[in-house]
Amino acid sequence: MKNFLAHRSLLLAAMLALAACQQMPTQENKPAPAAPQITEDVLRERAQNDLATGAKLYDAGDYDGAVKSLTASLDHGLLSKQDQARARKLLAFSHCISGREQMCRDEFRKAFEIYPDFALTPAEDGHPIWGPVYRDVRTQLISEREAAVKKPLIPLGKAEQMLSDGLVKYDAGEFVPAEKLLDGALKEGLKDKADQAKAMKYLAFCYCLQNRYRDCRAEFIKIYDVDPNFDLSPAEAGHPSWTHTFAAAKAQALRALKEKEAKEAKAKAAAPAPASVPTKP
Repeated sequence: MKNFLAHRSLLLAAMLALAACQQMPTQENKPAPAAPQITEDVLRERAQNDLATGAKLYDAGDYDGAVKSLTASLDHGLLSKQDQARARKLLAFSHCISGREQMCRDEFRKAFEIYPDFALTPAEDGHPIWGPVYRDVRTQLISEREAAVKKPLIPLGKAEQMLSDGLVKYDAGEFVPAEKLLDGALKEGLKDKADQAKAMKYLAFCYCLQNRYRDCRAEFIKIYDVDPNFDLSPAEAGHPSWTHTFAAAKAQALRALKEKEAKEAKAKAAAPAPASVPTKP
């Protein structure tokens, strides 16, 4: 009886050990870690971190490092206009201190264009290195604006006005009204191909931002019928709402263009040569 109980205990222990081994995950069966999702919030936080890092590097006198971080903070256009102007200001300071006056001038101008209320503090304005550059850019912009006011305005055509109004609505985040105006501009007939491509691009953006990815992709593909060399800027292409949709649309459109060119070349090669006209004796 004792032997039977001992045998039974050993058998039970072996079964429990076997079950435990079967439940332990092996290295091969471990699920692959999920790929991190890059969202707009992630990109916005990254932009803020790059801006903060750039400011610290500037304060520490590492101007090349500051330029790199500040430029990265502006890549996706997700900073507020005031923060964009601050990044541009520090970029201008870094370029001026490093002897790159034209780049300094360009950054000051961009800061004014992005944020109309942009201005240096009295202490910054009086700096001997970038102060004169800043004041010259400000004076030039004031002169340009005054000249634009005096210049007679040429009224836009109906299609062009709809495009302009659509872009205003898009910038305001009103994507449904923007969609109607941009689509209307295309139907009305935009004369310039660059305007047609622009209307289609922002129409695609509107679709993607409303999660209408099929319409978004179709609109991107249409652009290549107007401009075979079309592409988004790096900041636009990296937007999380349409980066994958645009990449797929671009690949499909370029593939279709190559097939079309190949067919045309084949048809041209197969066409009979024009008959020669006999010369008079």
